[in-house]
Order: sequence, then C-alpha cells, then structure tokens
Amino acid sequence: MTIKIPLLFKGSKGEKKLYALFDTGSTYSCIREDLAGAMGMLDKLPEARYFGTASENQYLKVENGMRLDFEINDVNLTDEFMVVPKLSEEVIIGATTMQKWRLKLDFEHDAVIVDPKVAVIILKPLPV
Repeated sequence: MTIKIPLLFKGSKGEKKLYALFDTGSTYSCIREDLAGAMGMLDKLPEARYFGTASENQYLKVENGMRLDFEINDVNLTDEFMVVPKLSEEVIIGATTMQKWRLKLDFEHDAVIVDPKVAVIILKPLPV
C-alpha cells in the first residue's frame, strides 16, 4: 500500500519540495538521479547493487547513495537514499526508513504520522 505526499528535502547543496511515495513494498528509500545531484553530494557505493522490480527478470543497477534530511509535519528526519536512474517517482520512502522512524501510514486520510519524540537525538555515555 502507498501514500504520496509533498515533503521538503534538504541536502548539502540545497533544499526542494518533492513528492514522496511511501511504499511498504520497497525495502530502501530512493531518489531519482536527476534530482539527487542538485540536492547534494552523491556517495559512490562500495559495490553496485541490483534491485528487483515488479517486472519479471528486471533489475535496477544502483551505484550511488546520499544522505538527505526531510520534514514530515514539521519534524526533521534523516536517512540514506539510493540514487536510482530513471526512477518513476521523485522519491520513494521505503520500509527501512519507515521502521527506523516508526512512521505510521493513515490510508483513510492519506497521511503520514510521525511521533516527534522518536526524532529526538539522545547522546549518552556508554557504560564502562
């Protein structure tokens, strides 16, 4: 199941409002290659990754990733995005990101729910 909403994305080179598809069937979060370069620096992956698609025997080759911040309901979140050439959507928020930030999808209202407490970074010393 999916929800598609506009979100503000921020990278090292600038920020832009993009339509993000929240897709529980996608493992990773992805951004279309032509948009990624304008947002920030691309990081070459140690090895190219091949991702399966809905089409039988069709794979996408991904060679780059990047870190982006994004805002949902005025809550600032961050994650790694795979940079995908010719991606059909501007951005896909995958299951890994949704689980990391405990995002909930409200299909009745086409909304994404985020608990602001989850986004608080806590730094504490490790036990010795």
